[in-house]
Amino acid sequence: MNFTLKNIIYLNIVFLFIFSCNINVDIINDNESLNSTISKYLENGSQAVLLVRLEDKNGNKIFQYAGKNDDLVQDQIIDENTWFRIWSMSKIVTISITMDLVEDGIISLDDPVSTYIPEFNNLKVAVTNDGGSIIDYSRSEDKINLNDPCPLNIVERKSEMTILQLINHKAGFYYGTTGIKCIDEALVTKDLANAKDSDEFIKKLIELPLIDQPGYKEFYGLNTTVLGIVNERATGKSLSDLVKNRITVPMNIKGLKYNLDKNDKLLPVFSGADDKIRYAYSGELDIMGKYVPGYEPENKLYLGGEGMIATADGYTDFIRMLLNHGELNGYRFLNESTVKEIYSPHTQLEDEYGYNGYNLWVTSELVKELGEGDSGLWRGGGYEGTHFWIDPKRDFVGVILSQMFETPKFGEGRDEKIVGEVYRQIFKNEK
Repeated sequence: MNFTLKNIIYLNIVFLFIFSCNINVDIINDNESLNSTISKYLENGSQAVLLVRLEDKNGNKIFQYAGKNDDLVQDQIIDENTWFRIWSMSKIVTISITMDLVEDGIISLDDPVSTYIPEFNNLKVAVTNDGGSIIDYSRSEDKINLNDPCPLNIVERKSEMTILQLINHKAGFYYGTTGIKCIDEALVTKDLANAKDSDEFIKKLIELPLIDQPGYKEFYGLNTTVLGIVNERATGKSLSDLVKNRITVPMNIKGLKYNLDKNDKLLPVFSGADDKIRYAYSGELDIMGKYVPGYEPENKLYLGGEGMIATADGYTDFIRMLLNHGELNGYRFLNESTVKEIYSPHTQLEDEYGYNGYNLWVTSELVKELGEGDSGLWRGGGYEGTHFWIDPKRDFVGVILSQMFETPKFGEGRDEKIVGEVYRQIFKNEK
């Protein structure tokens, strides 16, 4: 090898090292503008607490903003270690555990759910009183010209429910938000989140009909919660232990779990339903009955679709595992092919804003055109105003954490504006 070739190789190595160390340097170069975009949601009274954090693939902080309304949140520090109720951001954690169990040969996506929850053998299906689909009725924009579906007809289930249908929200479960009074009231009355454990949860759930035949159409609801119970019964371990043993301990993630420890403290529940922030009324968050799941140390009901708590640092660690194709801190949790399956197109394929993977939304070019981010982002969110995204093009992740039920009107579009400002800077830098 001659001297010139050696120098070329050396210079290439130096260039690659410098580039890799600075790959995220220009993601945010105008902190003042981004801080201003975020802080206005506290200043205009539409949020009680707000935290935004960006990390690169190695866990290095790119940006962080943390703020609160001092009148409503007096004695808690808001930072990357503050505990938040993340609700549906629990779903991708539960799905990841399911996929890990598939890799281990413990379950298969085509398995009937009744293999693990035999109580489902006698599940029935609700249809409108003229025999139509409840899902189709719920999604209709012209309900004035439709007959009231209540009282419902209850018919036999025609198809077997599978684990894959739970992942894709095609199993027929729902929340108390269908817009159909007799369906919603029946679910809320069961107060599912107040069950003492998963067995009692299932006992209550089987008293309700499915919203349609399994496999018919995607409908967002309790599907992932049931998936968590499948995980428990397939392994003989609680969902809390599965999270610890398969995710947080081996990957050294500190801020992601179910129950509070003795010294942990959760933020209050806030509501903007009256277009003004206040503490939420008891029972106001009635998506599934009692307005919040249990988080106390003695809690034994682990809701795979809604029940986790996380810190900004902990949740960004988890989604960095997905960004790193299944690996974090030297531990491989999922195979690369499994992560690809999670973000590949599965449902809502005709939506102009993107498509749904396994409960991971992937954005379309329209999102970029609207100035609300970029195409190809992996996104998700939760009931109390939490949001996350993963940028596989630029190798970073972000979370927007709040605790707000029904954001006031002047707080609408918060995530789009904040993420839009992040990508305004990115696109400017990339030019």
